Amino acid sequence: MDRALRLLALVGREAERGMQLSDIVEGSGLNKPTARRLLLALMRAGLVEQEAHTRRYYLGEEAYVVGTLASRRHGLLELSLESLRNLSAVTMDTSFLSVKRGNYAVCLHREEGTYPVRTHALQVGNQHPLGVGAGSLAMLASLEENEVETILAANRKVLETQYTYYSAEQIRDDIAAARRQGYALNPGRIVAGSWGLGLAIRFPDGRVAGALSLAAIDSRMSAERQPELIRYLRTEVESVERKLRKMFRPVRA
Repeated sequence: MDRALRLLALVGREAERGMQLSDIVEGSGLNKPTARRLLLALMRAGLVEQEAHTRRYYLGEEAYVVGTLASRRHGLLELSLESLRNLSAVTMDTSFLSVKRGNYAVCLHREEGTYPVRTHALQVGNQHPLGVGAGSLAMLASLEENEVETILAANRKVLETQYTYYSAEQIRDDIAAARRQGYALNPGRIVAGSWGLGLAIRFPDGRVAGALSLAAIDSRMSAERQPELIRYLRTEVESVERKLRKMFRPVRA
């Protein structure tokens, strides 16, 4: 059961593009027959499906049904929607909610602003290694140092092959700057001219729940405007954290 669930999580990380069996075998550390057998079990349950033409594996319909039902009760997205709307309304820029999934950050929601020139660097469902992007960096910078190093080591290969503009050393420098400043900044590293600011959201016990971030063209992220945007972000992060404290408040007899 544990191995099957690990495979489900692995396929879920590539929800948009799907995964080849060879990539699943490499990512899971299982041999090919075992991985195939577990995938067939997940397919029978409707949690995974295989596209007939490309033979790539994707999350199945049942996985989305279960996720939707769970999100209605426990979802950070539901608690954050009002804050995302507030951010985009007051700044006119695009706001995002991202969450940590393993060693990656995944965008759960994109709230468009009304400013006519927009950035399209991050869409719902997109994922980046932790540390790549403003919300992703905010979450990584909020973790303990040993966990940061474990994540950077695990992501070393993908950073070297797919994110050549982001080295582990660059991310360490960005983490240091984020901790010093009190917020994460992406100065157009993913898409030139598209800047982002991010702050982590924490559960009541201190664990990282996710991150709120803002993105805009570079001219709208000037050093003079950043403090104003961070104030708005901090207000909404505090609002979401209050809702989380209320949700997780112990029930008294």
